[in-house]
Amino acid sequence: MDEASATAGERTGDGVIHTRALTKRFRGGQLAVDGLDLTVPAGSVFGFLGPNGSGKTTTIRMLMGLIEPTSGTAHVLGRPMPRATRAVLPYVGALIEGPALYGFLSGRDNLLRLDSADPTADPRTRRARVTAALDRVGLAAAAGKKAKAYSLGMKQRLGLAAALLQPRRLLVLDEPTNGLDPQGMREIRALVRELASDGTTVFLSSHLLDEIEQVCTHAAVMARGRLVTQGAVTELAAGIRGRLVVTTPDPADAARVLKERGVADVVVDEDRVTGEPPEGELADLNAALVAAGVRVRGFGVERATLEDAFMALTGEGFDVAG
Repeated sequence: MDEASATAGERTGDGVIHTRALTKRFRGGQLAVDGLDLTVPAGSVFGFLGPNGSGKTTTIRMLMGLIEPTSGTAHVLGRPMPRATRAVLPYVGALIEGPALYGFLSGRDNLLRLDSADPTADPRTRRARVTAALDRVGLAAAAGKKAKAYSLGMKQRLGLAAALLQPRRLLVLDEPTNGLDPQGMREIRALVRELASDGTTVFLSSHLLDEIEQVCTHAAVMARGRLVTQGAVTELAAGIRGRLVVTTPDPADAARVLKERGVADVVVDEDRVTGEPPEGELADLNAALVAAGVRVRGFGVERATLEDAFMALTGEGFDVAG
């Protein structure tokens, strides 16, 4: 696949990734992905969000041609998968279900071996590209260390370095911050933003709502194998009402007044009292708190988050660590 044909395929409006009714049912009847219609815009950082077991990795494996769908279609860079796997994958960097490494080789030698297996890679620039990739993910100092001695976070970094050995049109990352400490998470998220600014489309699977909100321009939410919603991150929670938040040293009294005034789902958490914003003028509610002797230190409605949107759309909880 040449650059012109690939770009032409993306100009059809179908996006860098486009699926239609994509379905995967495993032997035994388990329905892992159910009728997925997904569109990933070119140049986006696209968050693929859902609890563990929601069908994210199965979807990615179909997109990369690793498994065939039971029904439906998937196009990557304008070409059908898995039929066009050989033409598409040289333009795609991927880190799926953790990196596959040779434990007896150093980090550098792992990358050298992986690069030498790529028929499109120029052997004359191999060592320079490996060095640059290691430096980009913060592994330059550990390049000579055997991979079996790497921590989980270091292995994740090495897998990401492998995906970055060549310039990529699309980068597919499955839980890229898994096993990283907070500083490592920040560094990888910064790298994702940098790659996107260079024009690479990044498809990032995660169960961390926090991660998606911090780095993604677009997102899709999966639950039990089905697509719940997709769109620009700024718009996904736009239709969801935020939470009323009252900060006070008198939380019990505040909770009582809010309930009396018709506020639903009142929750007390130390000096914070939250609830569903009522219809009507919020200033009147604040005045009622003050009139009842509640010392109000903070009063307002917090913007709805992806977590709020997910709860509203599915009624389910979510792992929001990150």
